[in-house]
Amino acid sequence: MPALPSSLLEPAWVQFSALLPVREEFDPRHPLRRHRRRIPNRIVFEHVISALVHGSGYERIASPGCSDRTIRRRVRQWADLGAAQELHRIALDAYDRMIGLQLSEISVDGCITKAPCGGEVSGRSPVDRGKQGLKRSVATEGRGVPIGLISAGANRHDSPLLEPTLEATKDQVGTLPEQVNVNLDRGYDSGKTRTLLDEQGFNGEIARKGLPAPIQASKRWAVERTHASMNGYGKLRRCTEKNITTVGFYLHLAAALVTLRALIRDARSRYRWDTRPTTRRLK
Repeated sequence: MPALPSSLLEPAWVQFSALLPVREEFDPRHPLRRHRRRIPNRIVFEHVISALVHGSGYERIASPGCSDRTIRRRVRQWADLGAAQELHRIALDAYDRMIGLQLSEISVDGCITKAPCGGEVSGRSPVDRGKQGLKRSVATEGRGVPIGLISAGANRHDSPLLEPTLEATKDQVGTLPEQVNVNLDRGYDSGKTRTLLDEQGFNGEIARKGLPAPIQASKRWAVERTHASMNGYGKLRRCTEKNITTVGFYLHLAAALVTLRALIRDARSRYRWDTRPTTRRLK
């Protein structure tokens, strides 16, 4: 059984493959010019998707046609190219052209997950008995489409991560509207955060400390739903990667899939195409 439905996997692969450099089947630098053939990118990509969805180690998802070393080496190459980040940018551009991003409403929040192997972006988790954990700070637009994200150690507070998250958002979507409302929870309730939003020209809607959360839930449901969707990927729930570039690769790959899934579901009632899903449940 495929890790993702074909209606989601195929368009992601078409765009992703266009970002990869063309390489010959045999390495021309080899003295004999005849050695084991290079594993096709499509096969490796399907294994990477399985690793992302199930969160399994490369040794467990390896097959006779694709070893764990091949997967690990190819992931590092693709991460260095920034392919997943570019795929996320392409998905956001497609969503903006077909549906329209609601950039006037931005919600930002952090989420702590497990990182049992430690690494460059891990830290002592305050909610998991001091074990190693990973925090991702995500910004979403009005409907919950992820438009910017960064990774940090679980011991980092949400407030200092706000500025780099907003900068990552600008890198992904470009220019923001003149009037932008940023929705934040009580963890960002500080003078430093308000000063930052004023300098950026944003309007801040920040929950106040000491008040019940349901009364000031506001529009943050969008980012909370996005975190729930991203936690559906096993590699993000329990990240065993140590390199910060590889961690970013999987984060942006998951964000691209979340964006693409939202695009297909929102476009299903507006457009018609040959492979259009007949139900909201993607097949």
